Amino acid sequence: MKKILIIDDEQDLCLLLKTYLVPLQYDVHLAFTLKEGIQKIESISPDIVFLDNNLPDGIGWDKVNYIRTRLPDTTINLMSAYRGFPEELHSDTAIKFLEKPISLVALRRFL
Repeated sequence: MKKILIIDDEQDLCLLLKTYLVPLQYDVHLAFTLKEGIQKIESISPDIVFLDNNLPDGIGWDKVNYIRTRLPDTTINLMSAYRGFPEELHSDTAIKFLEKPISLVALRRFL
């Protein structure tokens, strides 16, 4: 069973995504702060990470290189309500960009 970690301070969104993903046979973990997300990255080694940019304790996208170094085979899905993803991240084929609001139909492309 693949492990998914969702790092986002929007708790309702996290719960909605978890409710959608668990029946699809994913082991879903949630983190509502960047600090908690980094701790869970270390403890569960997720296969897929959904990472929000603006978190209460930092900029999520600043941790992409850290995640890539620790878990090079992990797929990273960056999430934001704002367009304009950093150019330097576009060249990494393991990183995808998911614009909010998130469509559950489109979500399957990010798994």
